[in-house]
Amino acid sequence: MEIRPPETDAEMRELIRAHGLSWREAYDGTLPDAVLDAMTVDPTPEEVERWADGFSDDDSAVFVAVVDGTVRGFVDVRWGAENTKPFVDPGEAGVKAIYVHPDRWGEGIGTALLQRGLDALPDRVETVRLEAFADNDIGARFYEARGFEQVETGETEIAGETYPTAIYARDR
Repeated sequence: MEIRPPETDAEMRELIRAHGLSWREAYDGTLPDAVLDAMTVDPTPEEVERWADGFSDDDSAVFVAVVDGTVRGFVDVRWGAENTKPFVDPGEAGVKAIYVHPDRWGEGIGTALLQRGLDALPDRVETVRLEAFADNDIGARFYEARGFEQVETGETEIAGETYPTAIYARDR
């Protein structure tokens, strides 16, 4: 397994596919089928470009896990008030996203991605936070096994519906 920044449009397509398939699997029963079905698994060139543009901030780092020549997951970490959610305080960073293709869950890919994302954070970052759906038992087990603790609750809106979330934090 190789963990590194995405290098090509083909890798961005695979990243988006892993994201969409992971959403469909992890949030089945949490989010409506219409929302899950709308998750992109076969992105257009325009979607690839939009995602790549979204990863171009100076206060962020994105890494993919390449296994047998194919992207099987990614992590997106961000810091700085302009790039993070309101629950991330100054001097902290946020894990904006971490997704692994569901066919590869349990193989250590997510752990390797998370570690690489944490290693990329500036030295000044002391705490890392993230938000997950409150009903996401798979995510909760993953984060808690890697030292995150739920520190507060929140909510997020998707397709006009509000869903409870759990905010996790850990020291870097």
